[in-house]
Amino acid sequence: MSAVMITKKVRKWEKLPGKNTFCCDGRVMMARQKGVFYLTLFLIVGTCSLFFAFECPYLAVHLSPAIPVFAVVLFLFVIAMLLRTSFSDPGVLPRALPEEATFIEMEIEAANGNVPAGQRPPPRIRNVQINNQIVKLKYCYTCKIFRPPRASHCSICDNCVDRFDHHCPWVGNCVGKRNYRYFYLFTLSLSLLTIYIFTFDIVHVVMRSVDNGFLKTLKETPGTYPFNHSPKKTTVLVCFFTLWSVVGLTGFHTYLISLNQTTNEDIKGSWSGKNRVQNPYSHKNIIKNCCEVLCGPTYPSVLDRRGMMQEDSSVSATPAAPSSSPSSSSSNPVTQTTKTTAPLIPNEHTPEDAKPSIAASAEKSCSPKEELPPDSELPPDSKVPPLASPETDAEASIIKDKTH
Repeated sequence: MSAVMITKKVRKWEKLPGKNTFCCDGRVMMARQKGVFYLTLFLIVGTCSLFFAFECPYLAVHLSPAIPVFAVVLFLFVIAMLLRTSFSDPGVLPRALPEEATFIEMEIEAANGNVPAGQRPPPRIRNVQINNQIVKLKYCYTCKIFRPPRASHCSICDNCVDRFDHHCPWVGNCVGKRNYRYFYLFTLSLSLLTIYIFTFDIVHVVMRSVDNGFLKTLKETPGTYPFNHSPKKTTVLVCFFTLWSVVGLTGFHTYLISLNQTTNEDIKGSWSGKNRVQNPYSHKNIIKNCCEVLCGPTYPSVLDRRGMMQEDSSVSATPAAPSSSPSSSSSNPVTQTTKTTAPLIPNEHTPEDAKPSIAASAEKSCSPKEELPPDSELPPDSKVPPLASPETDAEASIIKDKTH
């Protein structure tokens, strides 16, 4: 058995570690848990469809045709920001190569020295100075790198993400350096859309109740009455419960943007702990902080997902066994194995080319005296009795007469 190395080119996203899924030849990058993302998409599309089908026709005729137009524009913007957040690279950092990881380990061991047995080794950190303040860089044991400032390892996606904010199951992806602004625009536009639909649902009910009464209007308005058996009458109910959570989330992230802070830093209390360390990334100005987060440059992905790389794979090859006869030299190993395991007695199932060899082997096995010297005799146990037939019986009687 011998191994043959075959080199082929593959896309880099096919060999990336971590718990992500890729679509469209690496252009779309998401987390593996996408069930809540589909729920988000269903709620937005379903609620807006009910509003467009039942409220917009009446409001466009009796109030203004601009109402459904603005609702469509806002709806398309929400969907665009959701897909942009969900399908983009949040800022995943590549893991160290084996050579790089070995070099980093050697540097750490040289810096820490020999640690006595039973003693805990010192933490693997590095200190850097940012705006006259010391910031610690932590070592990631999974990615084998010292994480950049504000980066963190996501346990769900199993990747280090630059400027990690949080992992959002509602968008099916991490929120980091490259998609945070799109996430904020998604929550902001979704809040406006929810308020817009909820407001004009109430306006629709009020305008109809002037002539028909409030209770009769609720029963006749399928898109606004939530207590009917029809599934179309849930717009107000969905908007009411969605309004508080989405608006509250938008307000929280507006507060973080004004301080140039991430959700991960706020939860850990990185800049508001016991030491009262000041945030080195804040410009001490709300407008500057908002401009940096929302209007800053778009950072390229460092993964190069669609780049090409070479992959070496070994394939086992079985060499052909040498053969003495010319006829068997051109046959493959499978054919030779079939010939050696053929039955000793030719029959209709035996190949024609195998019958001569079988006959030759039978002749050799039936004439053992030719292989021995002339004066030697076979041992008693090794003599092979002849087959029972009239011809063999006659030959045996002639031999006995000669000996007597």
